[in-house]
Amino acid sequence: MASNTVGKVIKCRAAVAWEAGKPLVIEEVEVAPPQAGEVRLRILYTSLCHTDVYFWEAKGQTPLFPRILGHEAGGIVESVGEGVTHLKPGDQALPINPNAPLDKVCILSCGVCTGFGATVNVAKPKPGSSVAIFGLGAVGLAAAEGARISGASRIIGIDLFPNRFELAKKFGVTDFINPKDHDKPVQQVIAEMTNGGVDRAVECSGNIQAMASALECVHDGWGVAVLVGLPSKDDTFKTHPANFLSERTLKGTYYGNYKPRTDLPNVVEKYMKGELELEKFITHRLPFSEINKAFDYMLKGESIRCLIKMDE
Repeated sequence: MASNTVGKVIKCRAAVAWEAGKPLVIEEVEVAPPQAGEVRLRILYTSLCHTDVYFWEAKGQTPLFPRILGHEAGGIVESVGEGVTHLKPGDQALPINPNAPLDKVCILSCGVCTGFGATVNVAKPKPGSSVAIFGLGAVGLAAAEGARISGASRIIGIDLFPNRFELAKKFGVTDFINPKDHDKPVQQVIAEMTNGGVDRAVECSGNIQAMASALECVHDGWGVAVLVGLPSKDDTFKTHPANFLSERTLKGTYYGNYKPRTDLPNVVEKYMKGELELEKFITHRLPFSEINKAFDYMLKGESIRCLIKMDE
């Protein structure tokens, strides 16, 4: 983007959601120059996660349309507003999640911050421990990767899409459970597999029943369950008080307890050194003009991350 755009209104393409659950429409929109404390980016690549689908479907929430979704992006700083000192034109940058409360913002990148952070920063499995991961989308696989890196010896993946199981092996998952294949509650299946329960459980699906199962599948006395998934606003979490009296611990986390400016550079550095294999998250690549296919892939459980190139 030419430097003569600085301080001017520019025209850009955007995928606009006009109605809940309806295909996005590529429109030309005007973007104002950045105000005080703001930054304007030229987005090069983007992706989507289930959070985008959540707000696009608008189920169990107050609909807000039209809207432009998207927070998993990467680009170049085109211009900055008054008072911005930590970025300058030409810098590479990642946008902050626009759906997050202002006091809890965090940059998202392929689910790694949410899942890898939830396991390493919050669940904190010890070497040789057992971990159950509920939901094997990008966030769940990142959580599994965190368990693997932490030295967990047994990582149990729980998902309704059996086609995800083979891919999950690349992220350290050793055992797989499809709840549809069992007549008993999945937490009972896990307890029987692990002689009383796993040491840690990370819930990454946003399903209320999965949240209860995550707590109820950890071992009495020392088990820790971490909730990551985003439920509908009217959902209510229920479990018997005895599950806490038995000294299980339930925790929640907002994007893995990562702080963007201080923690994300370390994640990027690990990727550049080859310590994080982010490429294995990418299952599809699409031009921006075909962004609706990315939603289809996610709804069918066929993709982990679909990389979308903006200039195509």
